[in-house]
Amino acid sequence: MSNPANTETITLAGGCFWCLEAVYDRVEGVLDVESGYSNGAVRQPSYEQVCAGQTGHAEVVKVVFDPSRISLREILEIFFVIHDPTTLNRQGNDVGTQYRSGIYFHSAGQETVVRGVVAHVAAELYDRPIVTEIAQLHNYWPAEAYHQNYFENHPDQGYCAFVVAPKVEKFRKTFADKVRRG
Repeated sequence: MSNPANTETITLAGGCFWCLEAVYDRVEGVLDVESGYSNGAVRQPSYEQVCAGQTGHAEVVKVVFDPSRISLREILEIFFVIHDPTTLNRQGNDVGTQYRSGIYFHSAGQETVVRGVVAHVAAELYDRPIVTEIAQLHNYWPAEAYHQNYFENHPDQGYCAFVVAPKVEKFRKTFADKVRRG
């Protein structure tokens, strides 16, 4: 994934990367979404290694967006609606450190925005403490090809139909003005 001029990239972990990718693929102003693994200790981890919980990686999506069309703050507002940032190392039935909530920034400016949004979310939206990890991105590795565009390629697969599709629908209803047209 390359970054064209006048774009920003943020990397997000919120459970299974299939869910996040399916949502951000539909966001106006998002130019590219790639599923991968980040912030672990092993170089070039495989899905099997990450799922075993031994690498320290989170399942993530790397989101490239046009900040003249959607702000980082708006990207994060979507993030906090489509996953539960109050459950440690878990999203629904997906349990393990690879499913943690995390925001992995790419610059000091992004870190400032991220910390501000998290403070707002913690004060205004949730009754329980936010456990979202905030850290600089390191040791990123793209997921295997069969994970990319998974929801698009397998909409009738059980997990996609019962877990991913409802998150996509929640995004569409909550952020109708942010849904990509055409």
